[in-house]
Amino acid sequence: MITRREALFGAAIGAAAVAALPAFSATVTKADIRGLAREKIALVAPPFVHPHDQVAKGGPKIVEFTITIEEKPLVIDADGTTLNAMTYNGSIPGPLMVVHQDDYLELTLINPDTNSLAHNIDFHAATGGLGGGGLTLINPGEQVTLRFKATRTGTFVYHCAPGGAMIPWHVVSGMSGAIMVLPRDGLRNDRGEPVKYDKIFYIGESDFYIPRDEKGNFKSYESAGDGYDDIVKVMRGLIPTHVVFNGKVGSLTGDNAMKAKVGETVLIVHSQANRDTRPHLIGGHGDYVWEQGKFANPPAKDLETWFIRGGSAGSALYTFLQPGIYAYVNHNLIEAVELGATAHFMVEGQWNDDLMTQVEAPKPIATN
Repeated sequence: MITRREALFGAAIGAAAVAALPAFSATVTKADIRGLAREKIALVAPPFVHPHDQVAKGGPKIVEFTITIEEKPLVIDADGTTLNAMTYNGSIPGPLMVVHQDDYLELTLINPDTNSLAHNIDFHAATGGLGGGGLTLINPGEQVTLRFKATRTGTFVYHCAPGGAMIPWHVVSGMSGAIMVLPRDGLRNDRGEPVKYDKIFYIGESDFYIPRDEKGNFKSYESAGDGYDDIVKVMRGLIPTHVVFNGKVGSLTGDNAMKAKVGETVLIVHSQANRDTRPHLIGGHGDYVWEQGKFANPPAKDLETWFIRGGSAGSALYTFLQPGIYAYVNHNLIEAVELGATAHFMVEGQWNDDLMTQVEAPKPIATN
């Protein structure tokens, strides 16, 4: 079992590395910060996203979030396979946080004393050493508050990065999420025209590496740390046992399918903190796709499948034109069908025969 000290001082973010970090020197004075408006946001579990303005109102502000780290077992498949999960706010992925460019994101990260490991948070959206990882590394029973300025627009991953082998282990145990930094004047298409969405959904794709026993059954452990040695051996094989959306096989299907109506425009934010993936909406398209996730770049248009690099988040905007069930998959179809990377959109509305119709129903093949 990994010890707290090993988790805290395991490698890249060791005691010496933390000590070597420069003293905090804000580019704004305390008086400047005191003069900014503050907004406290209550986060919600994915695929849903907390209420937010698509176009900023007023000047930059400090947006306050609180995330509590939870180590807990999660059933990730209908067969009862259990992951000794490490989570932000209890969900996989962690919640999507939305701010606008030039806002300050202020996060209070809490590691309750009921946990057994040290954790932190590395924001790909932040500017500064280790993405804030060195400044947020906390033991069980501690909390810390980090503030950074959202200087670049787009969708970005955040994840735990406590050092060395702890980094991939924590990530593939569930510790990742995303932040969206909107332009202050909202999203724009390739011609610079404003575009808006009626709904937004956040899909976090995860790869899990669950050890098997001598009979081939998936193993479970009493705590996250107990499975460390076995899990690392599976991780080093680079072959996941599960590839899932939002923490579980089937988490976004059936009663949990994402809902929309014909004519509604939906923004899909998709992240993968560890492996490349290729989202595809079966029966739909990406009207506008920020494949690399950065809103300063014009979106691609009319994509059938898009590519999300490991360690990044992208987004796609689509207006649904037909009712029905749309499967949203990782178009490595082996991972979609066999390992779990499938979600559903349930779309209500009037069918349009001009777009698709069954000209003739199935019948026996005609013979002479």
